[in-house]
Amino acid sequence: MTHFKPAYLNLLRSGELKERVKEAYKRLEGCDVCPRECGVNRRESAKGAVCRTGELAFVSSYNAHFGEEAPLVGRGGSGTIFFAWCNLNCQYCQNYEISQLGHGREVEPEDLAAMMLHLQDTGCHNVNFVSPTHVVPQILAGLLIAAEAGLHLPLVYNSGGYDSLKTLALLNGIVDIYMPDMKYADADIALRYSKIKNYPAINQAAVKEMHRQVGDLVLDERGVALRGLLVRHLVLPEGLAGTAEVVKFLAQEVSTNTYLNVMDQYRPCYKAHELPPLNRRLTSEEYAEAVRLAHEAGLNRLDERRARLIWLWR
Repeated sequence: MTHFKPAYLNLLRSGELKERVKEAYKRLEGCDVCPRECGVNRRESAKGAVCRTGELAFVSSYNAHFGEEAPLVGRGGSGTIFFAWCNLNCQYCQNYEISQLGHGREVEPEDLAAMMLHLQDTGCHNVNFVSPTHVVPQILAGLLIAAEAGLHLPLVYNSGGYDSLKTLALLNGIVDIYMPDMKYADADIALRYSKIKNYPAINQAAVKEMHRQVGDLVLDERGVALRGLLVRHLVLPEGLAGTAEVVKFLAQEVSTNTYLNVMDQYRPCYKAHELPPLNRRLTSEEYAEAVRLAHEAGLNRLDERRARLIWLWR
């Protein structure tokens, strides 16, 4: 079996991981952890302007998840930790109770560490942080405790793709597997449906930096992911997600070997019924067109399996 050592263990031994935790928490004092840069002091009583999270992270659940991408699931499952709240406000979020209503509980870094170690003990192949963008400092604090106690699984950063380059720099040498969404190619559409400014530019810069850090996806002999980039793209009705532009960007500016999950499971949720054409499901023809565009762009590692049970928070 392939011998694998996660990147963060090197930083643990050198003492750099502890320094990253300190730096991350300092940034909470005038929060610029995500690209919204709301500037509030989350170490005191203030909550993030959109993420509504203070110094402590909120966790909805943690478990071995078997509905993620096959390279993450393997036989033992992906060890997901689902964070409540979000730095996006997607009007069609399929898990809006968690992302928009904040169903979850506040946890200390020691609690996060215990969750990571529990997932390792149950045989998961990785620790998968779902919707982590607004709680990177808290994750790093928990990781430090868990790594000192023997954590050795690869880490998955599973985000909505609206990530700060400054925060990604903190994660360099810590995250093994990046799995961002690429939701939109048009800034006006992103603003309308996710209440976010400049999503395409920020998203594309983040994806390029993620790939620079970890490269194309690397699997072991079992087909389980060890390191690299996976991208998720949820196809929306009437081409609202800008699939043609997204796949062209990946092929031309990232890598034709990018592992891309072209997802077909859009269904109207949350406020989507008030926002046609998001008030209907995706058609088979729309999905087939998205897959065709990805192939024509030159991408050669597509996950096209349909009707998968993937949690779409953001």
